[in-house]
Amino acid sequence: MQDIKQVVRSSGSVSANYIEANESLSKADFIYRIKVCRKEAKETKLWLNLIDIDDKKELEPTKIILVSEANQLMLIFNAIIKKSQ
Repeated sequence: MQDIKQVVRSSGSVSANYIEANESLSKADFIYRIKVCRKEAKETKLWLNLIDIDDKKELEPTKIILVSEANQLMLIFNAIIKKSQ
């Protein structure tokens, strides 16, 4: 149950930091916030992988999709960071 709370917290933090990045006043602050977004997406991926769904195999496809989405966000934030520097 604690892992699920961590997923909710970290995934919500991705979007909150993205909003803050888009409202940043400087390029340095923007890059910093996007790096935080990337870190939170990575953390979300970790927590998703830690969630044990062995007793509910029907959830496996959903878990795979969510892990893939977190990974895609990490790649997107990496690209934004590279283009912004």
